[in-house]
Amino acid sequence: MAAPQATRSTPETPYIRLEPSRGWRALRLRELWEYRELLYFLTWRDIKVRYKQTLLGAAWAILQPLLTMLVFSLFFGQLAAVPSDGLPYPIFAYTALVPWSFFSTALAMSSNSLVGSANLIKKVYFPRLVIPIASTLGGVVDFALAFGVLLLLMLGYGLLPTVHVVFLPVFVLLALVTSLGVGLWLSALNVQFRDVRYTLPFLTQFWLFATPIAYPSSLIEDPTWRAIYGINPMVGVIEGFRWALLGVDSAPGPMVGLSAIFAVLLFGSGLLVFRRMERTFADVV
Repeated sequence: MAAPQATRSTPETPYIRLEPSRGWRALRLRELWEYRELLYFLTWRDIKVRYKQTLLGAAWAILQPLLTMLVFSLFFGQLAAVPSDGLPYPIFAYTALVPWSFFSTALAMSSNSLVGSANLIKKVYFPRLVIPIASTLGGVVDFALAFGVLLLLMLGYGLLPTVHVVFLPVFVLLALVTSLGVGLWLSALNVQFRDVRYTLPFLTQFWLFATPIAYPSSLIEDPTWRAIYGINPMVGVIEGFRWALLGVDSAPGPMVGLSAIFAVLLFGSGLLVFRRMERTFADVV
């Protein structure tokens, strides 16, 4: 009689059950960690696609804020004589344009990210949050290149970062949270309402002039108006960058705290709305 064969234990195959959700959904942020490799590859894909078949390649990350700085310096710095808190106007403007370029690029890329990944969304399951987050993180490379040019310009003008530069990562994080929050809102809405892409240029332009890039926030002296002005999260980012790098006299103070609060609210509400609308992405996109 043959001896009984030992049965081999095989690992259980993980499976995911897909079913329509109702009402508000749990954020399930743990899924992002489980799909971290996908997040990495999508981020790297967006970086490569952005400058594929371009003549200047990644140099556009430097040229865009640099050319905008030259235009602002001519019209606002020279012709309009806008004050610059006692700093050379090109440095004053370019310091603000570095985080702003990251923010505006994140809006442009993330708002169309879900529509651009329609085939992937329809065929494979993965947390949809990965797509707009990857589009936003792809702008970090552009930010690093533009920031390197900023340091060179500061050396050219004989300026060195102040001791407050240790707080700079806080303002970079604030810019990232703001970009992610707005990107989640726009990407989700763009699936349902395709006219979001038509309103985006106007929104970006309006936001640009509502942020102290071409002018200092010190022009607004009334405390009440400064508090209202601080509702714009990018105000805290821009003022924080100038304070940390250039040592302007007007410390951000409560304005940064107010901007940080609204940035977190924007990010949190973006997450909730995104997860609420996520169940219809594959059907509508």
